[in-house]
Formats: sequence, C-alpha cells, structure tokens
Amino acid sequence: MAVREIRVFGDPVLRTAGELVDPAAPSTKALVQDLLDTVQLPGRAGVAAHQIGVAARAFSYLVDDRLGYVLNPELVETRGEVQEIDEGCLSVPDLGFPTPRFPWARVVGVDADGNRVELVGEGLMAQMLQHECAHLDGRLYISALEKQNRVRAMEAIRNAPWF
Repeated sequence: MAVREIRVFGDPVLRTAGELVDPAAPSTKALVQDLLDTVQLPGRAGVAAHQIGVAARAFSYLVDDRLGYVLNPELVETRGEVQEIDEGCLSVPDLGFPTPRFPWARVVGVDADGNRVELVGEGLMAQMLQHECAHLDGRLYISALEKQNRVRAMEAIRNAPWF
C-alpha cells in the first residue's frame, strides 16, 4: 500500500483513545499493510495506527528483524524492576528522554484473520510493546516521564523546529 506520514506532537489523533479494530472489515487489510510499510523505514521499532492518523487499536513492529503487527492489543503483563531507558518517538522527532519501562512485557491481541496473537519480549521488544500500547490509549511516552524530565521534554518540544 503506502508508507504513511507520521503525525507529530500537537496532532489531536495522538491524544485520542483508539477504537477496536474489526479484523474482518475491508479497511483493516489496508491499515495493516500501511503500518507494515511504514515501520520498515530505518530506525523504526514500532508504529501505532495513531501515528499514521488512524485512531484504531493496531500497531506494527520491526524488532530484531522480526516484522509483524497486532490488532486490538492489550498489555496484559509486565515484569521486573522499572528502569529508566533512553527512549524517543517518531511523533516527537529528534528528541529522547529517560523513560521508566519494565524490562519484560506481554501483549495479547489478534491478527487480520481473528487469530490470537501473543507478543512477549524483553529489552527493546518490551520497551516497544509498552510504548505502542500507550499510543493506542492516546498517550505519548512523554506522559510517562518523571516530572523533571517531562518539564525538559516540553521545553525541548516548544523549541523544536517541527513544532
């Protein structure tokens, strides 16, 4: 289908809770293909539907050469001690901040045929699962930052050339 433009901070779709996706809907196949095409550009680990302008519960991922997608994902389990990990976001370009993340995460959802999908991972995969699921709830990673880092992030966003 197409590589879609990434929506950036300030776009209302990024602050909107996503609607459940009907795997059987004709539009779902196109959404999935656009998500898969868009995540395959260099430097991308995940792309939420919100980031391409669709307030739907879906994301694609490309982590450790593993490409895929999940519809209607739920972050059902996290484990380990929360760590601050340097994180960025395509919707907050060229900026990154220490973000609290669990080192392990599990997401459950479905594919376009309605089959159960389970994604489990640690490290970058766990970080991506938490990050993308937050997008689907209408939250950007900067909302998870500790207060001091959130203040720094908002100042950096106000001064960013893309804002």
